[in-house]
Amino acid sequence: MPKNSKVPKRELDDEVIESVKDLLSNEDSSDDPFKKSELMVDDQEEKDVDVEEGSDVEDERPAWNSKLQYILAQVGFSVGLGNVWRFPYLCQKNGGGAYLVPYLILLLVIGIPLFFLELAVGQRIRRGSIGVWNYISPKLGGIGFASCVVCFFVALYYNVIIGWSLFYFSQSFQHPLPWDQCPLVKNTSHTFVEPECEKSSATTYYWYREALNISSSLSESGGLNWKMTICLLAAWVMICLAMIKGIQSSGKVSILFA
Repeated sequence: MPKNSKVPKRELDDEVIESVKDLLSNEDSSDDPFKKSELMVDDQEEKDVDVEEGSDVEDERPAWNSKLQYILAQVGFSVGLGNVWRFPYLCQKNGGGAYLVPYLILLLVIGIPLFFLELAVGQRIRRGSIGVWNYISPKLGGIGFASCVVCFFVALYYNVIIGWSLFYFSQSFQHPLPWDQCPLVKNTSHTFVEPECEKSSATTYYWYREALNISSSLSESGGLNWKMTICLLAAWVMICLAMIKGIQSSGKVSILFA
């Protein structure tokens, strides 16, 4: 073999090495778009996960601080003046014990199951009354709207009663109490007891003539009772302060008045 045969061999080796480098470089360049696309997909998935997590955080509703707050809030919602004040009257008016039989049957068959169903589903999906019944079936959404309307009317007359309570509370600091005795009417010749109060009682007279200040008939509207107006406004302010931060403030109020 001639001596100069090593030169072409080296040249061939160099060409092979260069060709291999070219192939590797081509492979790297061909892989770059794939890697870039893979990185873009990964980034997009991470962004989608972040968006989903962010939406969950935004849509997440506040929860009760403790089970005690939740139980007391439900007791306060379920037990009110109607249970203590109105129910015995209705029971006596509609037959006494005979009225309790259909009442207890409907309570066990319809009232309690629907109440616990709404509470259980509401706790599971974190929605109110309307959302709960729409979640169960869109055809039952009217139950949620009806319960909200009932709660609205109950809140209206409950706040009126709270306004009356505030009025009597403010008047109870007097001594003697203003409804303790009938008022006296002074005439030019002598002093006598108010005839209307004498026919009824001191408490009844004070309730109708001083607290409510009713007119003589339905045709007479009368003026604005500013005392009761202020008391009613104070009652609504108290309710707004208790509900202004949602369950975070209403739960504390439930524990305070438990």
